[in-house]
Amino acid sequence: MRSIAVVCLLLTSFSLSGVAAADDTKPEDIVAKHLDSIGTAEARAAVKSRGIQGSLSFKILARGTTSGDEAATGDATGMWGYISEQRESNFVMKFGSAAWRGERFVFDGDKTNFAVFTSSHRPSSFGDFVRTQDFILKEGWLGGELSTGWALENLDRSRGKLDPVGLKKIDGRELQCIEYVSKANTDMTIKLYFEPETYRHVMTVYSLVWTPGTGHASGVHADQGQIRYTIEERFSEFQADSGITLPRHYDLRFIYEPQRGATRSYDWDMTAEKVLTNIGLDPANFQIK
Repeated sequence: MRSIAVVCLLLTSFSLSGVAAADDTKPEDIVAKHLDSIGTAEARAAVKSRGIQGSLSFKILARGTTSGDEAATGDATGMWGYISEQRESNFVMKFGSAAWRGERFVFDGDKTNFAVFTSSHRPSSFGDFVRTQDFILKEGWLGGELSTGWALENLDRSRGKLDPVGLKKIDGRELQCIEYVSKANTDMTIKLYFEPETYRHVMTVYSLVWTPGTGHASGVHADQGQIRYTIEERFSEFQADSGITLPRHYDLRFIYEPQRGATRSYDWDMTAEKVLTNIGLDPANFQIK
């Protein structure tokens, strides 16, 4: 009996130490292992530019009570593209013909630009939100490692704060999580999730709670009270090409939850059908006139 008790105690100790080791992993170590999952330092440094193109499906998950161009459009299909060179980027989601034609987010390495408003085009509530929180473009968060300006490759520049969260169960699987708070915006938290086996980055969740009287937020009406904004990005179907492993499936979801009123939720489901590296890019790609 004493031997059995000792064995049980040892097994318990090993189990607890395994959990502690996973939860105590330093954020910097997770980031380093994640970058290795993309490719060696030499392979990553060799990529100066990237172009991605594919199909896009847009769905309204919750329409809410406020009608906008995206709400009038309803479910739609189209194309998307993401070109980047070093830290510069141009992310486009485009539909053929509708009251709302899509979005365009551009960062020229210094400032952000967005698709010009016209009588026939307005950005969605998601586009408005990104406009007010454009540090997620400047620091290279939106789109994750699909961009050559991926934020986790440039933490020395952004100088934000990384905190450990530990293992979290998401959709039935354990993921390693760290939290990032930008120096540019302390109101928004960014949680990054990685597969503990491969350290591939599989999800980012951006959260911001706006309280009336505390600053600007998009799509706000005074009678809605406190508003929670959430962006969820999910990455899957990873493929290796020329020493670089990237996701080929990208799902983007935006949720607008007022304290009083109905929730709005939209989903963009994107497939990367072409991924080209070190392509010649015209500087005009990173400007909107």
